[in-house]
Amino acid sequence: MSVDTDSSGIGGADCSVCTVRPADLPSLIVLCAEHARYERASYDPSTKLGLLKDAIFTHPARLFAWMAWKDGVPVGYATATVEFSTWAACNYLHMDCLFVEEQARGQAVGAKLLHVVKEKARVLGLRELQWQTPDWNLDAMRFYARHGASAKPKQRFVLALCDT
Repeated sequence: MSVDTDSSGIGGADCSVCTVRPADLPSLIVLCAEHARYERASYDPSTKLGLLKDAIFTHPARLFAWMAWKDGVPVGYATATVEFSTWAACNYLHMDCLFVEEQARGQAVGAKLLHVVKEKARVLGLRELQWQTPDWNLDAMRFYARHGASAKPKQRFVLALCDT
């Protein structure tokens, strides 16, 4: 595993956060399914392996991905992409997902994942990190606020353009 951060520096959990490797993809898909279930969304894992592999491991990568490991078991993940803001006229890092399994919450795992995403933005020379969370997820909102984030009132819309 290539370690982006370990248990030092961000209190609490004895866990490591590592960049996702090709062998980690099946575990990442399981975590994605758990994340979707938590957010009350549907998730079909059947085509995800190849799509995620292409997004993460092509050069340049379209998707950056990290997994949190505790005692050799994956307990969370984060993903991010570089996007462009028309209003700010600059690139920013969009954190698409940050998820920690229930049994690992409250142990600094989420903080470690957020830390590596912020560091990726810094390494890329980006000035901003953006993301969204469901409006009912008050625990996530409190977590993000504790880490200095502020919310913008918006609704996220999705328009399906095909059946996949």
